[in-house]
Amino acid sequence: MSLVPSMASTPYYDPTKGPSAMPAVTSNTKQAAKAGRQFEAMFMSQMFQHMFEGIKTDGIFGGGSGEEMFRSLLIDEYGKMVANKGNGIGIGAGVQKMLLSHQEVQ
Repeated sequence: MSLVPSMASTPYYDPTKGPSAMPAVTSNTKQAAKAGRQFEAMFMSQMFQHMFEGIKTDGIFGGGSGEEMFRSLLIDEYGKMVANKGNGIGIGAGVQKMLLSHQEVQ
């Protein structure tokens, strides 16, 4: 008697069949849309970071170590605002479409 199970007795798992293989489409679409918005927000924050590098602040209420510390947080919020406003600049929709197409292939 062999200790190794034969291939005939090994159960075959088909991932395309069964309830676990077909996740809720709305859940995937919402998650892909969220990931797209987050990517676009991060991208816009990086672009704004480069835009704000050359801007010096001065005057009574400008400058100082406090502004230097919190400027990156403000720029991140600018990026989130652009990404969440309407369609943003379109990067998020492209990322969402690509994520959903990759899920269909699998």
